[in-house]
Order: sequence, then structure tokens, then C-alpha cells
Amino acid sequence: MLKPVSRADARSLISMPEFVTIIALLMALTALSIDIMLPALPAIGAEFSLTDDNAAQAVVTAYMLGFALGQIVYGPLSDSWGRKPLLMAGLVIYGIASFALVFSDSFAFLLAARFVQGFGSAAPRVIAIAAVRDLFGGREMARVMSFVMMVFIIVPVLAPTVGGAILLAGTWHWIFWFMFLVAVIAIAWSALRLPETHPAEKQEPLSMTWLARAAKTTITTRQTVGYTLAIALVFGCLLGYINSAQQIFADIYGVHDSFPIFFGAIAAVLAVASFLNSRLVESMGMRRLSHAALVCFAATGIVHTLLALFWPPSVYVFSAILAVNLLAFGFIMPNFNAMAMEPLGRIGGMASSFVGCIQTTGGAVLGYMVGQAYNGTIMPLTLGYAVFGSIALFVVLVTERGRLMQPVNEVSPG
Repeated sequence: MLKPVSRADARSLISMPEFVTIIALLMALTALSIDIMLPALPAIGAEFSLTDDNAAQAVVTAYMLGFALGQIVYGPLSDSWGRKPLLMAGLVIYGIASFALVFSDSFAFLLAARFVQGFGSAAPRVIAIAAVRDLFGGREMARVMSFVMMVFIIVPVLAPTVGGAILLAGTWHWIFWFMFLVAVIAIAWSALRLPETHPAEKQEPLSMTWLARAAKTTITTRQTVGYTLAIALVFGCLLGYINSAQQIFADIYGVHDSFPIFFGAIAAVLAVASFLNSRLVESMGMRRLSHAALVCFAATGIVHTLLALFWPPSVYVFSAILAVNLLAFGFIMPNFNAMAMEPLGRIGGMASSFVGCIQTTGGAVLGYMVGQAYNGTIMPLTLGYAVFGSIALFVVLVTERGRLMQPVNEVSPG
């Protein structure tokens, strides 16, 4: 039987570097499961005789929909049963689905198994963020999340290259063997080293009354709802890019073999942003940093759209502008997540589920819209960044009652 410990005990049972690394690995399962598949999408489309070039993008969308649904389940249950049992259950589901995907013999089966895989991977994402919120609050949480992102970003940088290397050695089925191996490592490491961060005295008895009360508290907290919607809009831009990146680089710019290099180089900017955020957030505050980044994010999207209209950029200009967008994204996400979770420490699982579900569902829908709008130009992508970024800025303005970059009193852990 797992023995829950106090917050102080949990922080003493594992070193900060190891805690950050495990949390990053758990959160990175989603990025790995998406980005490692990108080089394989053309091969999957060819094997299953998909007539629409955009149809293979459903491999990403099916995963994201399962991921969104799973977050509704794991968070509230972890508030009642503890973080670790739900984490283990989700990782096992992810591993079983990865194993099943190796033997996919139809596109329908592939999509169904990807949905289940996404459902399982929701647990590590929800539990990871809830665990950080259990132990840290305010700017300290944002700082820890920045360290997590610095480790996490290694995955999207390397995943397409790893996927491409696996395809050189075998078929796309082998990619799912790799995911299965990662699942086994995550299960073993988490079981042996990650402590329970939600102590028994804070676990709420599971009941419909408590669930209703926790849900009401979550959806009526202005700060949580506002920043969650903003996250969904910004995340939709990123998923739109991920969905159409392979087609843009290959079809528009003729970059085939070098695609993983371009994709990884652009993604590496996130590591720079995460490092800078971890250094600056204590002195400048979450709002000042993230609000300025969101203004930059929206403005860059508008500039990129105007360039696409009047002076279509080269692959290098296109990549540089996207790098600026991702630099801003790296300041937005850890701080917006921390601010969305900040008021709801005692029901961190429910809050993490709400934030994650809305972020993922909204992002998946918006990203799918952008990906399906691909028409042989970069315009759908740049327009998505401009429109969604501007709406996100408006949402934050409303949430903060018209005041941007103004510090407020922050909440302690618990």
C-alpha cells in the first residue's frame, strides 16, 4: 500500500533535479507520442491508401482527443485517491496501447488505439502538474515549471529525428515499440522514486457532492477560467504548426531530409525561453513576463500574416519568425499554467484536469482546423497565429480587468 507523506516529507524524499527530470519525462510523453510520428505520417497514409493528404493528421488528432478525455477522469480521482495510483494506472494503459499499436492492420484500428494511448497519457500530464502544485505555489511553481520545460523540450527537439532514424531501420510500426519501451521506463522510475505528493489529510472522499462542489469552484474562478482559455488558444497555434509542419517544409519549401533539423532547431528555442523564464520570473513576476510575451506572440502572428500576403518568406525567414513565436510561447505556457492553477491548491487534481482538458480539447480543435485548412501555402498557419493570439490577448485583458503586467499577491502551496 502506498503511504502518502506530507509536503515537507515529499520534498525531502527526492532531490530537486530528479523530481524535475521525472516530471519532465511524464509530461514529455505527449510531445513524444505526437512529434515522433510526424516523419511517419506519409508512410502511414501510403500504407492505408489514404486519398486525402491531410487525412493522416488524424493520427495526431485522435491521440489528442483521448488525451483530453482522460484528463477529466484522472484529476478528480487523484484528489480523492492520491496522485501515484492514478499515475501508475495511466502509464499502464499507455504502455498497453503502445504495444497494441505495433500490430495495427487498419487505419480505423490505428486511430482507436491512438485514442486509448492518449487517454492513458493524460494521467502523467495531469498528475505531473498537480504534483508540482502540491509542493510549490506562485512564482516558485512557475520557476519549477520552467526547469521542467527545459528538460521537457529535449523531446520535441529530438523526437522527429528519432522517428526518422527508426524509419530508416524499419517500418513505422517500430516507433510504437519505442513508445512501449519509454512507458516501461516511466513506470519503473515513477514507482521506485516518485513520492506521493497529496497527503492523506488533504484527500477528499469521492462523492458526487464533492465533485460538483469542486467543479463549481473551478469553473467559477475567474483567474483559472481566463488563463485556461488563453492557454487553449495559444496551444491551438502550436498544434496547428505541428499538424502542418511536415507538409509545409516538404511541399512548400522542398525540405524533406532536413525536416527534423528545422523542426528541432525551432523547438530548441523553447529551452532558451524556459531557462530565461526560470531566471527572470522571481524578479519580474509571472504576469509581467507572460503578458509581454503574449503581446509579442500576437504581434508576430500579424506580421507573419502580412508577409505571407505580400512577400512570401523563405524557409529561413519562416523558421526565424516561428522561432520568435515559440520563444514567446515558452514564457506564456509555464506562467499561464501556474496562474490558472494558483487559486485552487486543495483541489489541484480537479484544477489540473480542467486546465488540461480545456487546453487540450480547445487546442486540438483549433489545431485541427488550421491543419485541415492547409492549401499549399503558409497562410492558414500564419492567420491562425494572428487570430488566435489576438483573441488570447483579449481574453487575458478581460480576465485582468483591463490591466496587463501588474503584479498581484500570490498563493502559497497547498
